[in-house]
Amino acid sequence: MIIDFHTHIFPPELIKQRTSFIEKDFTFSELYGAENTKIISAPDLIKEMDRSGVDISVIMGIGWTDYKLAYDINDYISDVVSKFPDRLIGFGSVNPCWGSLAVYEMERCKEIGLKGLGELHPHLQNFRLDDYKIMLAIVEVAQKLDWIITTHSSEPVGHLYQGKGNTHPEQLAKFIEMFQEVNIVLAHWGGGLPFYALMPEVMGILNHVYFDMAASPFLYTDSILPLVVNLVGAHKILLASDFPLISMERTLKLVKNSDILDEEKEAICGGNAAKLLGI
Repeated sequence: MIIDFHTHIFPPELIKQRTSFIEKDFTFSELYGAENTKIISAPDLIKEMDRSGVDISVIMGIGWTDYKLAYDINDYISDVVSKFPDRLIGFGSVNPCWGSLAVYEMERCKEIGLKGLGELHPHLQNFRLDDYKIMLAIVEVAQKLDWIITTHSSEPVGHLYQGKGNTHPEQLAKFIEMFQEVNIVLAHWGGGLPFYALMPEVMGILNHVYFDMAASPFLYTDSILPLVVNLVGAHKILLASDFPLISMERTLKLVKNSDILDEEKEAICGGNAAKLLGI
């Protein structure tokens, strides 16, 4: 089974009226404001999955700042999951700064069939993961719902890109250390956090932490995969394309052509995600 853990889709009406939605939501404007930034709806995702041989995709929301828009997109994700229940798994989006409204929306998302939280974008949503007061209620609800939390992560060095932000390893490590019982997926290789796993105190807090490889070709050379396998183990890595930013086929080739064991490739391409998602 091949599972892509990180994809994004939007309703057709949003795609047709992109400009008006750019004006409504800061995160959407920052990530999808440029006309050449590709956005897709569910049928496009299913076509890509069929073309690339991906069995299941996890659909991520984004770090919305407008609650009404988040509500509507969570509903859209729920709707497409109900139409493709064997192919799609949906995660819901909230902004922790909404307080009790964020808690309400997480619980509502559970009721409509979503199975996780994400993708959080702390820098665009104007909060920090290591702010205990803001994150406590979110994590408590995630634990009650048996949800996975997925967050954007970024590197403190290197080239700039749209939406990079400042969710760096230091902030991520503090968040993980505060909440070690919840399953956390750090997108985009955790902004390089696996490299710090050479420090025993960092490796010691990664028991419930996973790293997805979303957008990997835009960030690192392909040698990152065997390096991270050696640093934290293949069991902590999730296949993730960030489609439509990166094609699923390109992401799969990165794994298949990597100099790691076949059983490690199988775990990364789907085994780890299946266990994490309980499927």
